Amino acid sequence: MLEIRPNCEHCNKALPNTSTEAMICSFECTYCQVCALEIFENVCPSCSGNFVNRPIRPAVAIQKYPASTKLVFQPKDLESTKINSEKFKNTPPHER
Repeated sequence: MLEIRPNCEHCNKALPNTSTEAMICSFECTYCQVCALEIFENVCPSCSGNFVNRPIRPAVAIQKYPASTKLVFQPKDLESTKINSEKFKNTPPHER
């Protein structure tokens, strides 16, 4: 089950369960759309995978299965992430 992390790991923007701006990779690294698509160019700085929109847990399920409240704030080194993005951004995710 997804943790539904509450913030962008890079810029610390709030991304509550209802956010339509939250994006995740296959390891659930969580970023806002600006960081995921504009800064990291759809290449996760941790695993080099791609990002997808994080689903919103329905209100009927959020009480039984609450979203995480644990903040994960680990801003990335932009020089090294730029190198990683340049290496993989033109390679389809299934070929990375």
